Amino acid sequence: MIMAMPRAKLDYPFGENTAVYKVDDKMFALVREKKEPVQLSLKCDPILAETLRAKYDAVMPGYHLNKKHWNTIVLTGQLSRDEIKDLVQHSYDLVTKV
Repeated sequence: MIMAMPRAKLDYPFGENTAVYKVDDKMFALVREKKEPVQLSLKCDPILAETLRAKYDAVMPGYHLNKKHWNTIVLTGQLSRDEIKDLVQHSYDLVTKV
């Protein structure tokens, strides 16, 4: 899903267990691999970020990231696949907007 985003590139600048997805050298998604449940960090509008954190236990401030602009989502099933897809798209859009 993430690699299907136009111009998305995969990198491992933080080690072999953290997949970093970038577009035009800007991070929009990080996945902590080899960890169960999977943790996905996404860039997010600050107001939406706070709303999501209040609504879902599985959404928390970005792990080792700017807490205002990033959320880490623990993929426990609390958020639907469609919600996750929408948040990935939102993150991508934030870093590609002109």
